[in-house]
Amino acid sequence: MPLAPRVLRRVLAGATVALLATAAGCAPQPEDDASAEPSGPTGPSCVKGELATETSGKLTVATDRPAYEPWFKDDAPSNGEGFESAVAYAVAERLGYGKDAVVWQSVPFNKAFAPGEKTFDFDINQVSVSDERKKAVDFSSGYYDVRQAVVALKDSPAAKATGLADLKGLRLGAQVGTTSLASIEDVVKPTRDAAVYGKNDQAKSALKNGQVDAIVVDLPTAFYITAAEVTDAEIVGQFENQGGAPEQFGLVLDKGSALTRCVTDAVDALREDGTLAKIEQRWLADAVDAPVLK
Repeated sequence: MPLAPRVLRRVLAGATVALLATAAGCAPQPEDDASAEPSGPTGPSCVKGELATETSGKLTVATDRPAYEPWFKDDAPSNGEGFESAVAYAVAERLGYGKDAVVWQSVPFNKAFAPGEKTFDFDINQVSVSDERKKAVDFSSGYYDVRQAVVALKDSPAAKATGLADLKGLRLGAQVGTTSLASIEDVVKPTRDAAVYGKNDQAKSALKNGQVDAIVVDLPTAFYITAAEVTDAEIVGQFENQGGAPEQFGLVLDKGSALTRCVTDAVDALREDGTLAKIEQRWLADAVDAPVLK
């Protein structure tokens, strides 16, 4: 039996009120509650100490072996000594993991950013951020701005080079897969193929033995090599940044990792509050400027 018009109006009005109340209950509420979950490293998906890590309650950090100075000290990444060891622990602390919750893992340099699933939460090993590498892995924001430098024995012809043209005819060497090697090929563009080595140690040995005229490494490593490892060598100069943007080292994560934003937020916070600058001043203060090769 049809409802009377007055009754029908009351039914419709009641239904409208109910719908409005339901909508209001589902609508986003202002975040003025002091207990609301904050954003950033302590946000909903980045709860401190409770991230979706490889091992629950632990943070697995990878780097290569041997672990070179000044990035690490005494080939012992877990001691907190050296620039990258200190950065790793600072990031871990920001994410809510104390030193005793950090687990170190040895991963070869090239394997860190090769395609495939990773067994670490992040890798720290002087890996420069590049569009090509981003196809296979994620990167945090940069934790260190770096330039590449040329190292040669003091009594070699390479030591007299003042520009890129002076390097073109020389035999240059670098570690495989590095931006140091890319700098030889793309910046110097030598007339002779670069000598490629699996480790920096092999490149340094080749330099000592006269198998190459010079090697290319990042600038802080160049200062350490000439100060402590190959003392009869010197820094010939450094290359300009290519393309206007500085070359940066970034933390490497699995492609599509749920931790990428959390780790990036942590690095950004450490840069903003001056922590990265303090760590750099402590461990890389000796890496002063070198002549620019143009």
